[in-house]
Amino acid sequence: MLFLYDTVQKKKLPFEPIKPKEATLYVCGPTVYDDAHLGHARSALSFDLLRRTLKAYGYKVTMGKNFTDIDDKIIKKIEQTNQTLEEITTFYIDRYLSEMESLGIERADIEPKATESLDAITSMIKTLIHNGFAYLTSSGDVYFDTAKDTRYGTLSNQVNEQETQSRVIHTDEKHNPKDFALWKSCKKEEDICFDTPFSKGRPGWHIECSAMIQKHFQNDGEFSIDIHGGGADLLFPHHENEATQSRCATGRELAKYWIHNGFVQIDGEKMSKSLGNSFFLKDALAVYDGEILRYYLGSVHYRNNFNFNEEDLLNAKKRLDKLYRLKKRIVPSSGSAPQKEFKKSLLEAMGDDLNISLALSVIDEMIATANEKLDANPKDKALKKELIANIELIATLLGFGTKEPFAYFKIGVDETLKTTIETLVTERTEAKKSKDFLRSDAIRDQLSALGVALMDTADGTVWEKV
Repeated sequence: MLFLYDTVQKKKLPFEPIKPKEATLYVCGPTVYDDAHLGHARSALSFDLLRRTLKAYGYKVTMGKNFTDIDDKIIKKIEQTNQTLEEITTFYIDRYLSEMESLGIERADIEPKATESLDAITSMIKTLIHNGFAYLTSSGDVYFDTAKDTRYGTLSNQVNEQETQSRVIHTDEKHNPKDFALWKSCKKEEDICFDTPFSKGRPGWHIECSAMIQKHFQNDGEFSIDIHGGGADLLFPHHENEATQSRCATGRELAKYWIHNGFVQIDGEKMSKSLGNSFFLKDALAVYDGEILRYYLGSVHYRNNFNFNEEDLLNAKKRLDKLYRLKKRIVPSSGSAPQKEFKKSLLEAMGDDLNISLALSVIDEMIATANEKLDANPKDKALKKELIANIELIATLLGFGTKEPFAYFKIGVDETLKTTIETLVTERTEAKKSKDFLRSDAIRDQLSALGVALMDTADGTVWEKV
């Protein structure tokens, strides 16, 4: 049984989907006006792990992740750069997808954009106005009337807190300070506008996801989708407002389970040497390999806040190194089936609300036991087949351990140094062929001084940076 922590009920619940053996998952994606940051990466990784876990439990998963491609911040970027809306949003969407791919994050099945969902947005707003849950102002704005929904606030339990209310901008045209915009009319000639029966304008942020879910995940039951997810900062007002407008437009709850991941914080003192305290993912990827970043960002439970610092990242890499050292011992064996007890323990760990700490400890124990068995019997082919299958399971479920092991240990070596090392390795091979062992040993010492370890195999000499 798979258990997930539901933010609304504040407890772990057994996952019981709307339709047997099917799971629908929608995650709020980025507003594409700037580069993705480490918080985007952590959120994307959290729900990638959820998706992989659902699949491992036998569910057919349909995942949606949107792109907000019309927003005040995008309009400001247009004014600053003199680029078009399409130029800016296409650039940042492509970069986001490329960086997520570097982290091994699989693309969503459905990737709607706000500008491509205007018909669905307009239709939902019309329904809300017709049913008396929204009102059109004299200036052409449309607001949701929060007083009309007696369940407004039940998702986050935050709307009655005074400090939270300051986040909601009040205008004279609102019936209530808590009311929020469904449609914003154009206020000046240079604004980016779309024609609707209400006015020329653009959608409010909250309505976009509700309309996209209604468009792509049509369901006639009690809930529109199984799981709605995003960062903890989206719980209020974004998800609260999504929930209320969807409930009032469709007559059903938006999601059966609400899941939120924790924040990412930068430890400035420990990050200064590498990232210069940058929060952008592109800067982290320029220094660290994507799979190593994935392992590190995923090593803390998704609901906990994450303190990103270089010391912890390097310690995480050492832990990942152990998996690749095991893999190096057993390639080029082909896999059979993973060890039953290992698979059971790993799936149970991830099935407990993605208990990554337990999952990684299961992997550490498997590595330690495997090395002991290989030390005792290095030629155990059946064991090697099982271990390869174990690592393939890890790669499928957790997204790391995918690389060729010798290539993994060359990560971070610049091309100039790589050329130097490979030249010396070739010279050492020639020296050994000519039985010049003094020269051969001298080259090994020279390579060792560069932090390079050699391994002589039947297929030649391989090296790694240590």
